[in-house]
Amino acid sequence: MVGRGARSALTLAVVALLALRAAAPARAQASAAQPGVAAAPGALVADLPRVLELADRNHPNVIMARAKLLQARAQLDEAHWAPFSQWSFSGGIGLAPTVRGNNAFSPNTDVSLTSSLGLAWQANLNGVVPLWTFGKITHLWEAAEANVQVNAAQIEKERDGVRVDVRKAYFGLQLARDSLIMLRDVRKALDKAVARLDEEVAAEKSDPIEGLRLKTYAAELEARESEAERYARIALTGLRFYTGVAVLDIPDVPLKGPKHQLGHVSRYLTAARVHRPEIAMAHAGVTARAAQVELARSQLFPDIGVGLSAGVATAPEVANQINPFVNDPGNYFRYGFALVMQWKMDLLPQSARIRYAEAQLEEMRAQQSFALGGVGSEVEVAYAEVVDWKRRVETFGKATRYAKQWLVRVQAGIDTGTLEDKDLLDPARQFATQKFNLLNATMELDMAMSRLAKATGWDAIAPDGG
Repeated sequence: MVGRGARSALTLAVVALLALRAAAPARAQASAAQPGVAAAPGALVADLPRVLELADRNHPNVIMARAKLLQARAQLDEAHWAPFSQWSFSGGIGLAPTVRGNNAFSPNTDVSLTSSLGLAWQANLNGVVPLWTFGKITHLWEAAEANVQVNAAQIEKERDGVRVDVRKAYFGLQLARDSLIMLRDVRKALDKAVARLDEEVAAEKSDPIEGLRLKTYAAELEARESEAERYARIALTGLRFYTGVAVLDIPDVPLKGPKHQLGHVSRYLTAARVHRPEIAMAHAGVTARAAQVELARSQLFPDIGVGLSAGVATAPEVANQINPFVNDPGNYFRYGFALVMQWKMDLLPQSARIRYAEAQLEEMRAQQSFALGGVGSEVEVAYAEVVDWKRRVETFGKATRYAKQWLVRVQAGIDTGTLEDKDLLDPARQFATQKFNLLNATMELDMAMSRLAKATGWDAIAPDGG
């Protein structure tokens, strides 16, 4: 016969293995932390809001999106200043030979290099101030401003994706640590039972087969614990990469469900239309493409502006010619302004560019329609997942309470002698299985709510891990 302590430990081992198999798929998808449950010494212990803050600041995808926004803002500044920066300045300094006389007579020849040379210099400034461009400037500004809005929304899009990954790792870590606590409790009781059973086998009071069965379960339990530790290491590595903190750890807090009270689906559909960055990107994209169409059409018309020019040249060794009909490149001071026009007469190629811009606008409008419909569908799917896992959490919670009541009554029967130890196996298995199902469903509910937060762009409804 097997002693009561050994049989109870054997039951716990079977229950733990079954529960671990039930929770293994969730742990396989999640990331976790160190093999130890407690935070490592010297680690930066951060709760989920702090981890999300660090990821927003240090994740490479978010940093790249911010850099692209800076590029777009620089292009906007360029668009603002470029039309009014059509200026050029030229100048030079060199040696000029001595030249005397006028257009009628000169004692000098046209030899450039002589024994008599002097210093000469000149400077010229030319530019145009646009007055009327038929919309080229304003449409350029509109396109550049819309590009800034697209890149600003891109930051939010990258941030939402990073937050889902961070929460997946964080909740997976909590699940793995809770699993490790259960596993280690079971192993501790199992090791004691194995030691007692070995003594009973040595005294020929127990069947050796029961001892081998118990040791087999203990070995497999150890393998499952190693598996959980591996998932823990993988996830903590992910969290540290997301946050950019090499010594990051999280508090020893059990896994909990989300605090947000689920409302009607229409509430989240409305939130998605307001907060979802993809929709903002689509709106800004349509604005940019429309501005580009108008910009292409304005290229059919000329640019009208005020042309300004000024120049000065001095060559002391060259005689200054005062006759206005004589070209004197060595000595002059001139300035002037005029109403100028520039018109590119490539009308046929420009009409093709207009059609190209109009086709891009139609493409962007189709993408906008797809974004609106796709976001709504995504919200519906995420909402259905939350409803499903919320119901499962409630159901597994009931099942856990029923199994616990069953287990307590059977244990009472064993204590009074009306039931045998073997009758404890079924309620114990059900209690542990439902407990792990509840834990797994809680993590899935947290992730479903996180996906709903991403689908709506409403991050405040996501679980905070506390």
